[in-house]
Amino acid sequence: MSVFEQFKQLHHQETPLILGNAWNVASALVMQEKGIKAIATSSSAIADTLGYADGENISFPELLHIIRRIVQCVKVPVSADIEAGYSHSIEGLLANIDLLVEAGVAGINLEDSAPGDTRSLLPAADFVNKISAIKAHLAEKKQQLFINARTDTFLLDIPGKLEETFVRARLYAQAGADSLFVPFIKEPADIQAVVSAIKLPLNVLSMKGLPGFDELTTLGVKRVSMGGSIYWAQKRALGQRLEQVLTDKNFESIF
Repeated sequence: MSVFEQFKQLHHQETPLILGNAWNVASALVMQEKGIKAIATSSSAIADTLGYADGENISFPELLHIIRRIVQCVKVPVSADIEAGYSHSIEGLLANIDLLVEAGVAGINLEDSAPGDTRSLLPAADFVNKISAIKAHLAEKKQQLFINARTDTFLLDIPGKLEETFVRARLYAQAGADSLFVPFIKEPADIQAVVSAIKLPLNVLSMKGLPGFDELTTLGVKRVSMGGSIYWAQKRALGQRLEQVLTDKNFESIF
């Protein structure tokens, strides 16, 4: 079974795939050790570790280096968060896809909003063109890559976000997406409505107020991403540890 097939299978279980979002090899290995069945990268976390703001401010070669190292060091499938594709052209996007396939990733996370000072939702047709181009490119090369199509309708809180999510889900599925990611959706009624209206496995994001794993299973969610939440939590914990050392004036608290 290929790494793509392994990863895809994890999206069609009775219980949701709990996806660990790593920022380096060390974090990926801890997640794997604790039983996480698949790893994804967190673009925001990786960027922060290298001193960049989120939103494709890190260069693609820098991002690719981290992705490659994670793939080389873990045994579980790895999906790469490539934000909006790290290219302003389809040709550039496909060149990046080639590098990711060569690196051995099982899938990608691709989002339908444009990074910048003010994030904005791309026209659905533009995003469909991206997915279609990737699928055609992969088919020509007889390759497979799991495409998690992220729609930022809820993240940006656009008017009529639920209905727009339905529209985009249908279009993205027709273009060849393998799952739909709706970050910031958390109300059970909204989650239930999306699951009922779409044909793709639904991916939600960890956030305060998100229902627990058992309820998400009942609602029909198939994937739960940690996003950058684990990274930011451990960064806060580091600060608290250092504060304790400075308060105690010794290192006993860290042993």
